[in-house]
Amino acid sequence: MGGSAVRSLAGTVVLGGCTAPSRVLFGPHVTNLGHRRSLSPRHVAYYARRAAGGAGVVVTEVASVHDSDHPYERAPLAADCADGWRAVAGASRPHGALVLAGLGHAGAQGSSAYGQRALWAPSRVADVSSREVPTAMEEPEIEALVYGFAAAAALAVDAGCDGVEIGAGQHSLLRQFLSGLTNHRTDAHGRDRARLLREVLTAVRAALGDGPVLGLRLCCDELAPWAGITPDSATDTLAALPPVDYVVPVRGSGLSVGATRPDLHTPPGFNTLLCARIRTGSPGAYGCAEQRVVLQGSVVDPAMAQAALDDGLCDLVEMTRAQIADPDLVAHVRAGRPERIRHSTLSNRRTAVRDPRNPVVSDDAEPDAGHETEPVPAPPGPPRDVLVVGGGPAGLEAARVLALAGHRVRLVEREPVLGGALRFAAAVAGRARMGVLVPWWERELARLGVRVETGVTAAPGDLVGPVVLATGSRPAPRAYPAEVPVLAAAEFEAAVLAGGPPLPPGPVVVHDPVGDWTGVGVAEQLAAAGRAVALVTPDPVAGTQLALTGDLAPANARLDRAGVARERYARLVGVAGGRAELEHVWTGERWDLACAAVVDCGHRLPDDALWRARPDLPRAGDCVAPRTVHEAVLEGRRAAYEAVAGRPC
Repeated sequence: MGGSAVRSLAGTVVLGGCTAPSRVLFGPHVTNLGHRRSLSPRHVAYYARRAAGGAGVVVTEVASVHDSDHPYERAPLAADCADGWRAVAGASRPHGALVLAGLGHAGAQGSSAYGQRALWAPSRVADVSSREVPTAMEEPEIEALVYGFAAAAALAVDAGCDGVEIGAGQHSLLRQFLSGLTNHRTDAHGRDRARLLREVLTAVRAALGDGPVLGLRLCCDELAPWAGITPDSATDTLAALPPVDYVVPVRGSGLSVGATRPDLHTPPGFNTLLCARIRTGSPGAYGCAEQRVVLQGSVVDPAMAQAALDDGLCDLVEMTRAQIADPDLVAHVRAGRPERIRHSTLSNRRTAVRDPRNPVVSDDAEPDAGHETEPVPAPPGPPRDVLVVGGGPAGLEAARVLALAGHRVRLVEREPVLGGALRFAAAVAGRARMGVLVPWWERELARLGVRVETGVTAAPGDLVGPVVLATGSRPAPRAYPAEVPVLAAAEFEAAVLAGGPPLPPGPVVVHDPVGDWTGVGVAEQLAAAGRAVALVTPDPVAGTQLALTGDLAPANARLDRAGVARERYARLVGVAGGRAELEHVWTGERWDLACAAVVDCGHRLPDDALWRARPDLPRAGDCVAPRTVHEAVLEGRRAAYEAVAGRPC
């Protein structure tokens, strides 16, 4: 594929009868911002913010085209979305962004809990995750589905949208019809598995007419080559479809739900080869100049996106999580200041929200994301001298927002480098991407003139005037005796970063009473270094909290491949004589295993000595309680306001 200098990431691109102001697409994703089954004012503010920041195409959260589909509590229903689509289009239009309505039907990957109706599917194949057996659709249901797509498309365009994107990727009934994993029919829709998608696209184009944009998000690899969709079969499918204005090749199925938007263990740009295969391998309409192909797959770096455009790999780039983290991404690129972009960690901690708790979509380091209608106020003036104690995420963010508001800020950190616990978190196996935030904060503080002093320990007498305390955490006391070296996870990672041998030779027990990424990552790290490792957890599965990020099954598969023993339903009683004694949390049964050292991945406690000396001062981050990056950043912003306003935000 030859290079193309005209495909600028921030440059315009024609889609159908419309022109997008940039080649960056903000893709459809679950937000939980809805009111009942309609798009809410929170949706409007969320999408408009990305349009204002330069997004060329905004695809709204997928709306179900038929009321048989209610896949999660706040899932939009197309019949209830006209007012919301109209508001999103109206708010985005001044910025030039094209607004497309995401349309779909989850089929067997939905839920009967909300609609209290049987799930629709091509065949009676139980869903891998829910184990629910759907009903096999008959001709009346198929006709209703096709009509639902067409009616929803007409409704969206009448409401002011520039077009629609049809979902045939993850969580899609259309994908289920395309796949031999789920379509076991013997009728015409089984003999020709692409027939339903062809009928839907034909009906939607007829409903739209020639001007509006018609996009297709298509699963091109189910990662199950024994029966599922493969890149080869996907190119054949595309060749048999009526033309669309763009196609987004994605991967994943019910067997690999996390593969579509995986967490930070999967390198960015993972769909590059798949995109190239689809771009070069589809004959007919998909080889013509009008056809646009969109690269999707954790693309978060503008340089990577521009390289894909330059190589002719694609015509647009989906950068969804990147624009959740920094809605001004395109504006920064356009202004020649890419170093200002706040990078996505890809942790999925706040972006993967298809969850019965209904968390609102957000970002690790940008808590305003998803909360655009309720912004945190800026620390008020007039300019003052403010001291921030602590250079972890909470302190770094507090210093940044104070400096942005015009205050003169001095930040002191007792360690020789900034980053706090985040630096150690980024040292854990598979978590290196968490470290992208620290250099960004360093650049921002330098740009804003913050006076940063490392290797400085603040004392109570230093706390004069407005002060923010962000002093971090300390290890909690151990609840078990041990005659072998015991290192807290942060101490272990500090030793790794220092380049020294942190533990004596012999088998290592990783004590993991929390069940998040820490224990799993440390165990992987030790196993990769050739150590015999046993991970001790009170839960039925290692890393139980990783279900929230989509990494639970992949993490346990990695542990299995690495040879890590998993001692489940267990608590660590003590270590003596080179043996760790474990106790079953339900039965009290005890057993032991060899142990030369322990890495303790338990909770930490606030390092709050300074705050106890001055409890009148605002504090943020781990010195309040164990905190995620998101919580620390949010508290840092609030503490910054309180420090100069004299009252909580």
